[in-house]
Amino acid sequence: MSSEERFKDNGNDTLTDSKYNLTWFKQDYYQIKGKWCSWKKANRFVEKMNEEKFSGFDDWRLPKPQEARNLYDHESKNSDFNGDIVHIDFMFPEGCGFNYWCCEEKGINATAYNYYSDRAYQVRRKNSEEGFMSCRPVRTSGPPVKKMGRLSATGRTRRE
Repeated sequence: MSSEERFKDNGNDTLTDSKYNLTWFKQDYYQIKGKWCSWKKANRFVEKMNEEKFSGFDDWRLPKPQEARNLYDHESKNSDFNGDIVHIDFMFPEGCGFNYWCCEEKGINATAYNYYSDRAYQVRRKNSEEGFMSCRPVRTSGPPVKKMGRLSATGRTRRE
């Protein structure tokens, strides 16, 4: 499936992922605000976008780690804010961040996903520094997609 088939530009600053029935912000927090965000700011941003009904919807959220992982595409070599390679589809505009907050919390930590190295990791969510962290809100845009065969924790089959 090519990116044109998988991602549809909705013309309202969002992209719909037809493979996983999710709609993503086309730009991330860094691209919209011009600065990084803490865990707290990422959650406030999502709340504000819901209050404003961004693109006509009020059910935006931070992605689950598996959803963030499904955006990673090793073949895509998009550019981040610094011109370095991030493995995210070309339908998303250049100049994005490379670390994204996810919704999952564990004690004093929260999960983040890195699009340089294809890995999720734990970050102190109460950290006052915003060190190169961004967020890309998502919403469910259809029924969950069922995959055939053995699935990994990311929801991918062994062949993906």
